[in-house]
Amino acid sequence: MPTNKNLLSIPGIKLAVAASGLKDNDQKDLMLMVLHDESIVSGTFTQNKFCAAPVIVSKNHLKITGNTKALLVNTGSANAGNGAKGIDDAETTCKFLALELNVDPNKVLPFSTGVIMSPLPVDKIKKSIPNLIKDLKDNNWLDASEAIMTTDTIPKAVSKAVLIEGQQVNITGMSKGAGMIHPNMATMLAFIGMDVNISLDMLQKINKEIVNLTFNCISVDGDSSTNDSFMLISSNQAKHSQIVQVDNNYKILKAAIFDVALELAHSIIRDGEGATKFITIKVENGNDIDECKRIGMSIAKSPLVKTAFFASDPNLGRILSAIGNTNIKELNVSSIDIYINDLLFASGGSVAKNYDESKIQKEMKKSEINIRVNLNKGKHMATVWTTDLSYEYVKINAEYRT
Repeated sequence: MPTNKNLLSIPGIKLAVAASGLKDNDQKDLMLMVLHDESIVSGTFTQNKFCAAPVIVSKNHLKITGNTKALLVNTGSANAGNGAKGIDDAETTCKFLALELNVDPNKVLPFSTGVIMSPLPVDKIKKSIPNLIKDLKDNNWLDASEAIMTTDTIPKAVSKAVLIEGQQVNITGMSKGAGMIHPNMATMLAFIGMDVNISLDMLQKINKEIVNLTFNCISVDGDSSTNDSFMLISSNQAKHSQIVQVDNNYKILKAAIFDVALELAHSIIRDGEGATKFITIKVENGNDIDECKRIGMSIAKSPLVKTAFFASDPNLGRILSAIGNTNIKELNVSSIDIYINDLLFASGGSVAKNYDESKIQKEMKKSEINIRVNLNKGKHMATVWTTDLSYEYVKINAEYRT
């Protein structure tokens, strides 16, 4: 659980939240982030073909101008599957906020999360915007992380500070997501802000590299959302020389952002809908990273594998089946070794010689589980993270709108 004292404010970034009636019980449901004029933003978005209206609008606005001034996030409605009206509604909120801030509407990026095919409550959002602007604060990351939650049980936020040329750079990120998690670019919604002095080209490079190593390596239920968005934001207020190439400063920054992003990605898995177990899947010694990741994700999204782990049932032939379903060429099943928490249970395409079901079952009852798949054919590896699949997951999603 994050706390205010553990979250660093970012010079040049202010945040505000409101309870605008988009959710029940007067919950925070609207978040505004306003950026310094020198700020730059890099975004990665879902590849779901039914992408939400705010995704379409945000991508268009980023193409028009590289100088984003504000980000507006609402919960309660995903504003996805609403056709042309959804796009008009998203643009309307941008225009209204831009008018209040006295900026170009193209400098506003909208984000939404909630029920798909639910209309965006434009009037409620517009009514709350003036108060949001009055409430802008530097140290508002915790409230902001609460305001973007849907089925999340806790807010997700983390900070890290690093030195670049003797100057402290603050990095703070927040994310939301617990269900419909199987990103094909990023995660449900994630925002990482920092005050580092960096060029847009380098910011975009870090964004792509970080996404592929963190948010693109998690899965709760195998469903990619219509609204997935990951935004990397820099206010450019730090006093060190600008990062314009892959040098030591770039590497220091990238490592720090990676730590923040990975913790946010892990927090989504730990808070996965109905999850009782945090499962790390490491696939090693493959021909390339893509091959390893495909195998890891095939295991991670298999309902049969996930339900076996929920029940702590050593029905582990399901893992072999998931590996075989990847249709990877030159996959020699007779050379693969598979471990649960360092206990070998499958080797040479069959049960390991010293297999002990009672020991395996004991490991499967733990809340933290490691699956290791050794392909024994190359030098590359990939790690993905997932959950089990419980009765509670079915209940949450069966009752999502009731």
